[in-house]
Amino acid sequence: MKHKIILLVIIVLAFILRIYRLDQVPPSLYWDEASLGYNAFSISQTLRDEHGVFLPVTNFAAFGDYKPVGYIYAIVPFIKLFGLSEIVVRLPSAIAGTLLVLVTYFLVKEKKIALLAALFVAVSPWALQMSRAGFEANLATLFSGLGILFFVRKTYPLAAICLVLAMYTFNTHRIFVPIMTAGLSFIFIKEIIKNLKNYLIFIIFTIILLLPLIPHLLSPEGKLRFNEVSWVNNLSIIQKSNKQIEANGNVWWAKIIYNRRVYFVGEFSKHYLDHLRPDFLFESGDVNPRLSVRTTGIMYWLDLPLLILGLIFLIKKRTKLSAVLIFWLLIAPIPAAFARETPHALRILNILPVPQIISAMGLYYLVQKQKKLVIILAVILSVSVYLYLKSYYVDYPKKYDMDWQYGYKQAVEYVSGIQDNYEKINVTGFYGRPYIYFLFYNKYSPEKYWANRSAYRDQFGFWVVNSFDKYNFADNLPAKMGKTLYVDKPDTNLSGKKLLKTIYDLNTQPVFLISESN
Repeated sequence: MKHKIILLVIIVLAFILRIYRLDQVPPSLYWDEASLGYNAFSISQTLRDEHGVFLPVTNFAAFGDYKPVGYIYAIVPFIKLFGLSEIVVRLPSAIAGTLLVLVTYFLVKEKKIALLAALFVAVSPWALQMSRAGFEANLATLFSGLGILFFVRKTYPLAAICLVLAMYTFNTHRIFVPIMTAGLSFIFIKEIIKNLKNYLIFIIFTIILLLPLIPHLLSPEGKLRFNEVSWVNNLSIIQKSNKQIEANGNVWWAKIIYNRRVYFVGEFSKHYLDHLRPDFLFESGDVNPRLSVRTTGIMYWLDLPLLILGLIFLIKKRTKLSAVLIFWLLIAPIPAAFARETPHALRILNILPVPQIISAMGLYYLVQKQKKLVIILAVILSVSVYLYLKSYYVDYPKKYDMDWQYGYKQAVEYVSGIQDNYEKINVTGFYGRPYIYFLFYNKYSPEKYWANRSAYRDQFGFWVVNSFDKYNFADNLPAKMGKTLYVDKPDTNLSGKKLLKTIYDLNTQPVFLISESN
């Protein structure tokens, strides 16, 4: 009973940390969140996405980046219940982050270690940061974690559903899940042989659920995101290989040493090992401010000795769970290692909650040897958590508001209040994809949008929206615009216009100038 009460307290703590000021921290929706939200809104109203496609099964075209469907469908019930808002867009991620705490607990058999691991996930900078924005990867991480838990517990039908849902939710899991499933099958081969019928049901169930996704994965659209972020298609690697071989006279040994495959292995290893960099893990985190507060790593410094001790403890135990955790730890960075940008906190989020479980094992192992350290370690952890939470909730919103496209909501709200006075509204595209914010915050009718939008695909396949209704987003203004309202970037020359409103960021720097033609 005592353990259940402690677990409940940890879960409540995790939920509070993830839901508190969710519409204010991060300070604004970035454009992918707005896109997820509006597509979910469109589904909730019409059963069609923003492009009019009926109930997409494998992807939402969205900006032309073909988003996986899982997160968008997860938002729909909340829109039905509460309407479209920032909180609703982020709520599936916040709930997923909370439930991951529970999954962590049930993955570990030893109750004391399980409670520690659950607590570590609840207050983890990595887990918390990703749980407070509409990150598809966070929901996918819950699904894959549940799938692994159900597989270990031999609940194969539920394992199949959860693992497949992860693949329908985030691209990284389309590589991670098959590798993880193969590893789990090898680790539990003896148990599988004894329950071969149930395992075959798992395989058949998985294949059936994946059938709609397979053609998309093999299509140019399905490969678009991988080709966009990956170094694999970088011809410079092949060119470097050929030059080295030629420089050595095309001899046989040069063709072996400087073989392009050797270079590919080297490139993969570099990007894989990037995720072990101390500055990334413990000091400053991801260089992308949306994925890190930049004042601490994705883990606390306290985790470093605990991880080392935990790994020693894990190797000594040599249990099935040890094998699962070590395999999980090793393969999680594989999908991210194919990307140009490394290390990347979001693309290796599928590693959670393994580091926290190992840290919990390390703490348990250490306390067993040195019980006097409990108070010292508790103080260090408390101070670390306090400093991170202060940085995240107090300093972070003001410091990185523009990385979250702050100002669009305020601009849309002001424009919406006076738009009936104008024939046209011209909005700058300086900050990127302004149309989605006017759709989102105005809760604009999807049917009307399909009927009156002007849009095209650019050379890279992305959708460019020139206009809809009275809104114009193109650089070339129509010849006859009538009485016009302008939403411009801060350094715009307003000659011939009357300034009505300046939209400021949280540091009182101008973001938009709203003016009208004289």
